[in-house]
Amino acid sequence: MSLFKARDWWSTVVGNKEEFDQGCLCVANVDNSSNGQDKIIVGSYMGFLRIYNPHPAKPGDPVQAEELLLETQLREPILQVEVGKFVSGTELLHLAVLHCKKLCVYAVSGTLGNTEHGNQYQLKLMYEHNLQRTACNMTYGPFGGIKGRDLICIQSMDGMLMLFEQESYSFGRFLPGFLLPGPLTYSSRTDSFITISSCRQVESYKYQVLAFATDASRQETEQQKLGSGKRLAVDWVLNIGEQALDICVVSFNQTVSSVFVLGERNFFCLKDNGQIRFMKKLDSSPSCFLPYSSVSEGTINTLIGNHNSMLHIYQDVTLKWATQLPHIPVAVRVGNFQDLNGVIVALSDSGCLQCSYLGTDPSLFQAPKVEARVINYEEYDAEMNKLQKIIKEGTKTKDVLLRSGKNEELALSVVVLPASLSKAVDSEVKAEKIPSVTVKITLESRLTPLKTKLSVCVQPPLALTHDKFILELGKGKSKTVVLAAFLKGNCPPADLEGSALASYSTPTGIPRVAQCKFRFPLKLVCFSAQPSKTATQKLTIDTNKPSVSLLTLFPDFADEIDDDQPNALGFQLLAGSKITLLASKTSQRYRIQCDQFEDIWLIAKELVLRLEQYFRKKNHKDFACTFSDPIPLQEYFEIIDRHFELRLNAGKYEQLLSERAVQFRAIERRLLARFKDKTPAPLQHLDTLLEGTYRQVIALADAAEENQANMFQAFTRLKSATQLVILLISLWQKLSADQVAILEATFLPLTQDTQELGWEEIVDAAVSHLLKTCLSKSSKDHALTLANQFSIPRDTNRLKKHITLLYDRLAKGGHMSLDTDTDSQQLTMLPGGCTTILESDLEERPVSQDSTMMFTNHRHLSQQ
Repeated sequence: MSLFKARDWWSTVVGNKEEFDQGCLCVANVDNSSNGQDKIIVGSYMGFLRIYNPHPAKPGDPVQAEELLLETQLREPILQVEVGKFVSGTELLHLAVLHCKKLCVYAVSGTLGNTEHGNQYQLKLMYEHNLQRTACNMTYGPFGGIKGRDLICIQSMDGMLMLFEQESYSFGRFLPGFLLPGPLTYSSRTDSFITISSCRQVESYKYQVLAFATDASRQETEQQKLGSGKRLAVDWVLNIGEQALDICVVSFNQTVSSVFVLGERNFFCLKDNGQIRFMKKLDSSPSCFLPYSSVSEGTINTLIGNHNSMLHIYQDVTLKWATQLPHIPVAVRVGNFQDLNGVIVALSDSGCLQCSYLGTDPSLFQAPKVEARVINYEEYDAEMNKLQKIIKEGTKTKDVLLRSGKNEELALSVVVLPASLSKAVDSEVKAEKIPSVTVKITLESRLTPLKTKLSVCVQPPLALTHDKFILELGKGKSKTVVLAAFLKGNCPPADLEGSALASYSTPTGIPRVAQCKFRFPLKLVCFSAQPSKTATQKLTIDTNKPSVSLLTLFPDFADEIDDDQPNALGFQLLAGSKITLLASKTSQRYRIQCDQFEDIWLIAKELVLRLEQYFRKKNHKDFACTFSDPIPLQEYFEIIDRHFELRLNAGKYEQLLSERAVQFRAIERRLLARFKDKTPAPLQHLDTLLEGTYRQVIALADAAEENQANMFQAFTRLKSATQLVILLISLWQKLSADQVAILEATFLPLTQDTQELGWEEIVDAAVSHLLKTCLSKSSKDHALTLANQFSIPRDTNRLKKHITLLYDRLAKGGHMSLDTDTDSQQLTMLPGGCTTILESDLEERPVSQDSTMMFTNHRHLSQQ
């Protein structure tokens, strides 16, 4: 904010609820008075034209009635007002008023009054031009170097420049490549028109080029419609990279002229040949500007108003003064009134018109003297230590999530119930009946009324009927929302868990989040089926307790269990294959078999959870599940290769689609050039080529969309297989919860897969980091070098090799812990990829007998 305010010399409010813009203000001696004093001409979008002659007795006096010389309504919106030598045969100044469909030139004259009412001013219409095109703005000047008179150029909304030689229409030209109209001005030194196109370029067109770029005949009635001619050649072009608000040409001597352009973030000063003389980056969004002469030779002053109600005065690029205005200016001018030169005239969009000058008010405030006192450093140190303890206590708990307790402001609970009627909508699953479950979420405000935003999240392909709510909770009141969950995508989900998040703010303004996780029943994604005796994939889970009957573990599927086979249970996934669960009668084992490796995950996870829950109720704390068979890495690698292949296909489709799109646009340009040509020419099968290219583009887009859907399903299956491998490794090595969390952060870093950042490169970097840190064999492996950025690999050989090394080091007793090295604490937040791991001689040696027994039926070791 400025320390100085603009000194108010004269001000008024123009009209009542009228609107104004940058072209609605003009300051000039419009009545050609002998004293040469300027008048203020204001036009509004309501069609009112007013002329003021401010002459206050002292600065800040109220407006007198005689200061409003003229007020008339022209019935049409006024877009712009200008004063110049617009009438032939005289060099007196006249007023040009631009309407949407009309250009009017008036003479303003005053007669001396014989009574106390003062002088009388009249507005006389000299001539007018009816426009066939909607006008946008205009500029004027001695086009073509003419002496003693000004010509007018009007820019229409569709990009046509219409030139008027005073009372007669001269010609019209269309600007090439036009899209939207921009600011327009005229440079008398170079005799050219300068505008800013919608391509954010400053373009200059010579008047002579405009005049001779035509071979069309002129007619009396259709003269303004015939604007076609030869293609205009631009004199020079400068790309400024932003939209422009205004443009102005300043020429204070005959040798040097400058083109000033006000952009959205910068203002530019250009030479008359288009080269940048200087530019200035603005600190705030500008609203208007006005260059004017400087007292220093070789420099130019510029007034720039902004949306902070500030007026900045620059000398070239140096800020010389900043002053505060009572409103946001949309137009600013400089005039001479009552022998007072350099009065700043500013107009707002609501009609606040102010004449002001720069200055300051003397400050009468004097700061009181400060008494010197002895500083007690010990007291300050004690106070500092006390404040640091308070800050430390306040920053101990960094979690925004609330924990369950008696003093929390909001209680959140979730209950999942089976639904009698299915509420699935728009599901892609091809099944006769798609089940759904009902989710009831209850929120209770315990202390104060709260406005709560509730979000419910599930992992695709699961879906919800509603996922966002806004609730108003009174003190001690509770509300319950009900929604339904179902399987929407045509593939098994990788997780049956969901979460409900309630965000709110405490009365002191501190944001809080309450979270509650829940799990869907297994019947949401599968139904019971006849057990299958044959399967390609088999997993055996060992326990240290006698096997439990499947009727006890799966009571929700008890009705479908065959009495002849009480230890066998079949599950048919809605969007997958059939899984068979077998419980051994004599041993403590459970077998899960299926034709698809990744489909085993949901049943295996459910089995482990139900076994732990069963023995927990029996108060058997020593219960444990183990897995002693080899980890099926080969099947896991096949799923990785399938996902990676689809990622490569997506890149190929994108490249082909880009090439066909470029070809399609090139054919379109050629056809458009043929259609615009006055002389008809044969198309030379361009239409056939366009149609064929269009069909290729559509076919490629359909194929890319289908590949995207397949890649989503492949990524979901990859997550299922990954979680199954993590479960088997945790049972095999008896990993703790923290170690399982490390594996999950390593192999499941992404919830969504993209072409730019994919699963393969992220997991490869994370596994490499584990091998370099907590699973390293020597201190040399701790030197982790990070690459600049992730990129899609050429193949998956490196990734599969690193996963095999990870498995091998775990088999040799490797221990995963984030406390072994400080660098390993950044496991889940790696900023870049890792360098190639240099395997030791021990890892490149021939496979020993123990390793052969461990990796039975895995051909990938021999292939490497």
